Amino acid sequence: MSPGACLLMVLIGLGGGLAVGSGFVAFITVLDIIPRLTQLTNAHRYIRGFEWALVSGVLVFTLIDFFHWGMELPVLVTAIYGLIAGVFVGTLAAGLTEVLNVFPILAKRLSMDGNLLLLLMAVVFGKVTGSLLQWLLHL
Repeated sequence: MSPGACLLMVLIGLGGGLAVGSGFVAFITVLDIIPRLTQLTNAHRYIRGFEWALVSGVLVFTLIDFFHWGMELPVLVTAIYGLIAGVFVGTLAAGLTEVLNVFPILAKRLSMDGNLLLLLMAVVFGKVTGSLLQWLLHL
């Protein structure tokens, strides 16, 4: 491969990474995800910790993906990691839906104003069922 082609690939990769990273930062910043997440978990005093955990996690897992690092871990450790990662994604999604008021709007559009709890339970059971199917059946 010629040096010019290599340089072009590096520039395209860096440009794509900057675009995705900028979008992620804009998403987190503009929608106030971290402050809302601390509000939902009643952990206002740990807001800097949440921010550093998010930045550190993104950096570490980018390096893991970039350098193809891998580990052989016991099933129990992997299960605990999966549980913690799932809780993080769930609370992040909860913070996002809280910011955007998704469920009240969806309930009004579906004419389910009085059944908001039923709508929330349907979403929760659907996510749990889908996750279990993917995890158990590798779909």
